[in-house]
Amino acid sequence: MAAPEDTFATPRVAAGALFVDADGRALLVHPTYKDTWDIPGGYVERGESPAAACQREVREELALDREPRRLAAVDWAPNEREGDKLLFVFDCGPLGDDEARIQLDGTELDRWEWVAADQLDDYLIPRLARRVRSLLTGGTSGAYFEHGTPFPGPALV
Repeated sequence: MAAPEDTFATPRVAAGALFVDADGRALLVHPTYKDTWDIPGGYVERGESPAAACQREVREELALDREPRRLAAVDWAPNEREGDKLLFVFDCGPLGDDEARIQLDGTELDRWEWVAADQLDDYLIPRLARRVRSLLTGGTSGAYFEHGTPFPGPALV
């Protein structure tokens, strides 16, 4: 007989940074190991908080030491290949002069660019495009999402 804790979710946890410029565009990065773009970030390590992971990933990926300002979203986004996943997105404020200091290592990431909300589908997987677009245009900061869609969805009539 299985113990009750054998049924508890043990999701992978990731943390990402949302940087928005004065024109309302999101900073996206291009990983060398896949065909789509992403926001800066990555998986949370054992014993590490999502906010600390976000700061570490920004330092590793962009060579910037930025603390997250506030939680922008949490997304429940499991998939068949990786199982249960919780994705934290943190508002990391405007880049300002730090934009000129971005340094990609060329190994994990090979480029970055500012992308408008109406172009996100051309860069990101669908659930990430929905999540980022909602944060850029919908005033859903601090929201809970499921598969990139704010929860609860529109009211049922």
